[in-house]
Amino acid sequence: MLNEKMEKALNEQVNAELYSSYFYLSMSSYFESISLPGCASWMKAQAQEELFHGIKMYDYINERGGRAIMAAIDQPPSEWNSPLHVFEEILAHEQKVTGLINDLANLAQDERDHASSIFLQWFISEQVEEEASVGEVLDKFKLIKEDKGGLFAMDQDLGKRVFTPPAK
Repeated sequence: MLNEKMEKALNEQVNAELYSSYFYLSMSSYFESISLPGCASWMKAQAQEELFHGIKMYDYINERGGRAIMAAIDQPPSEWNSPLHVFEEILAHEQKVTGLINDLANLAQDERDHASSIFLQWFISEQVEEEASVGEVLDKFKLIKEDKGGLFAMDQDLGKRVFTPPAK
C-alpha cells in the first residue's frame, strides 16, 4: 500500500508525464506548420511514449491501493525559433524529468517503499535512454545548422521512428 506522501508525489509525476505528452504534441504541430513531417512524426512518437509513461505510473498507483488523480495540465508552448531550438528545449525538458524521477526514487528510499523503488528503476533507465537519444539528435542538428539539404535528410531520418510500447 502506498503511503500518502508517495501517492501524492506519484500523482504529480503522472501529471508531469501527461504534460510531456502535450509538450511533444505541440512540437509536432509546430513541425507540421513548417513542413517537416518527419520531425512531426518523431514528436508524435515521443508524445505516445510519454503518455505510456503516465499510464504506467497511473496503473501503479491504483495497483498499490492508491488513487490516481487527474489534475489540470498546463498549456505547453507552441512556437520555437528553429528545429535546433526545439531539440534544445527537449533536452532541457528531459533533464528536468530525470530530476523529477530521481526525486521520486529518493522519496521511495526515504519512505522505505521498496516496491516503489523497484518500480522507479524502469523510469530511471528510461530517462538515461531518453537523454542520450535526444542528445544525439540535437548534436546532428548542431552539425547541419541552416543547411537545407541536411535538414531535409534529418527530417527523412526522424520520420522513421515508430513508437512501440515496451512489454510490461
